Amino acid sequence: MIQEYGNSIKEKIDKVVQNEAGKIQTAADMIFETLSNDGKFFIAGSGHSHMMAEEIYVRAGGFAAIHPILDPELMLHQHPLKSTMVERLSGYADVLLDQYGVGSKDVLIVVSNSGRNAFPVEMALGAKGRNCKVIALTNLAHSLAVSSRHPSGKRLMDVADLVIDNAGDFGDAATKIPGLETPVGATSTILGAFIMQSLITEVVQNYVKEGLEPPVFRSSNVDGADERNRLLMEEYCGI
Repeated sequence: MIQEYGNSIKEKIDKVVQNEAGKIQTAADMIFETLSNDGKFFIAGSGHSHMMAEEIYVRAGGFAAIHPILDPELMLHQHPLKSTMVERLSGYADVLLDQYGVGSKDVLIVVSNSGRNAFPVEMALGAKGRNCKVIALTNLAHSLAVSSRHPSGKRLMDVADLVIDNAGDFGDAATKIPGLETPVGATSTILGAFIMQSLITEVVQNYVKEGLEPPVFRSSNVDGADERNRLLMEEYCGI
């Protein structure tokens, strides 16, 4: 089963590299342009999708100029059913957009595998209503197979300025075990992490191409890194 699951992941990563590389570069250009014009780079997701914000936030080799929207009500550690119900709750996204001050100079990545629930759709619509650029990271195979749960009838893929497909299967899990009806082995987290890290490498490369020093964290377990990282946290994380 390890081989089966591993092959599935590798095939999907190959699809991302082949089909989404141009979109990832475009997203990186949007982020670089935004930051060059004193805007902010936000990222938001609910349920397991919120991990994409944590994946690129304050880590070794990570880009410092990131504002993750990590709302506890949308995470699983409080109660899994609660986060599911909150992401279907209309109106909650606007609260967070206001709280974080998302505006016309900014860019926002919204992550949702299905892209059908109220939170990701309203996050994108609300950000665009504030003239913020919106990038979606979603699963097109799943989104195209389901209806929206938002009153507008729209899915995340329908409202974002740029859509990056994670190349996942319908239902996320992709490994079939003989004798078991339900597939196992979710793919969206691994694929999403690969896409987000690829995006960050492209953003950093844009800085280097322009002769600029990118704000990149070093591993805190490497001698001499603490002081550099502390300065970056003070400047970009308010710490």
